[in-house]
Amino acid sequence: ITLSLREALRQQPAPPRDTPSPQGIGKTTLIQKVTQALKSSDVPIDGFYTEEVKEGGRRRGFDVVTLSGKRGPLSRVSSDSSTSRRECRVGQYVVDVVSFEQLVLPVLRNVNQGSDAAKKICVIDEIGKMELFSQAFIQAVRQMLAGSGTVVLGTIPIPKGKPLDLVEEIRSRKDVEVFTVSKENRNNILQDILAAVESCRQ
Repeated sequence: ITLSLREALRQQPAPPRDTPSPQGIGKTTLIQKVTQALKSSDVPIDGFYTEEVKEGGRRRGFDVVTLSGKRGPLSRVSSDSSTSRRECRVGQYVVDVVSFEQLVLPVLRNVNQGSDAAKKICVIDEIGKMELFSQAFIQAVRQMLAGSGTVVLGTIPIPKGKPLDLVEEIRSRKDVEVFTVSKENRNNILQDILAAVESCRQ
């Protein structure tokens, strides 16, 4: 069952969950609160979230942080305005696909070994432009969504510009429940998400 943090589409839960919202609205903070609550209830959970990296008050990029505490670069601001053919860029950021895959792929593969009897929660924050430069990541997420032993709690961006294939696949799945996070509801939506996750595990 996938729980996507984005807009409140109530569907019959079956395995994925996601949350779409604008950048900086508090999706990652909300994901961290959900994660802490689930861990305190001894729910099996693993995955990763992304975190801003700042220097002198300015954003310099993003790191990937696994729930086990490992950290590595996802992207950094490029000082070079010229673009190499091999570079993966999102705006001013150059994405470190190798670092991302080294951290994230083992986590996703490990979570995917769960059994239906004790569904594990997999946190994926986020499924966005930077992460989707990795074909191996796309494949791992699709494989996880195709199974039934994992509840996915993920974040996806709001529709903007060119559609992202995997994001649209997730958004359109009938077994996905999507919550839209806004400044107005971000402090009150936690219990709704926890309840949805719990219903998906049953």
